[in-house]
Amino acid sequence: MKSQSTPDDALGQVRSAAPADVPAILDLIHQLAVYEKEPDAVRNTESMLHEHLFGDHPRVFCHVIDDVVDGVVQVVGIAIWFETYSTWEGVHGIWLEDLFVIPQMRGTGYGKKLLLHLAQLAVERGYSRYEWTVLDWNTPSIEFYESLGAVAKTGWTNYRLDGDALRHAAQR
Repeated sequence: MKSQSTPDDALGQVRSAAPADVPAILDLIHQLAVYEKEPDAVRNTESMLHEHLFGDHPRVFCHVIDDVVDGVVQVVGIAIWFETYSTWEGVHGIWLEDLFVIPQMRGTGYGKKLLLHLAQLAVERGYSRYEWTVLDWNTPSIEFYESLGAVAKTGWTNYRLDGDALRHAAQR
């Protein structure tokens, strides 16, 4: 998770991820999977992540925060997101796929900085919405989101096709 050249005045500031951050980003994705009780679910690799974030046509984006942990500057928080599109409003939005701050840096305001940075980005770009999901047992995150004014959507149920069900549906 080591970051090579973060100046001291940039510590704790949101920045766009750089290719050198890929190993740290993937490590934090793995830590998030452990936190969300799915430690073996991550199939992503550094190569895949590098291609998706920094390839010829990136369609997923990442912002990070660096700080010093055990005397080493490292990425301590990530926000991974992509654009959505509202057919009703005719404009894009942001879907926050993952927000994660390492446990020893929680309570520093880094999660809030990441979340609000993307809100500012959405407003600057004229996007109409900024959305994400949260596990229903994750009370600390739910309380955090609600403290910022986020509202849970009711009346909607998320569905997913994956694995064998996805392959079966594709063959119909």
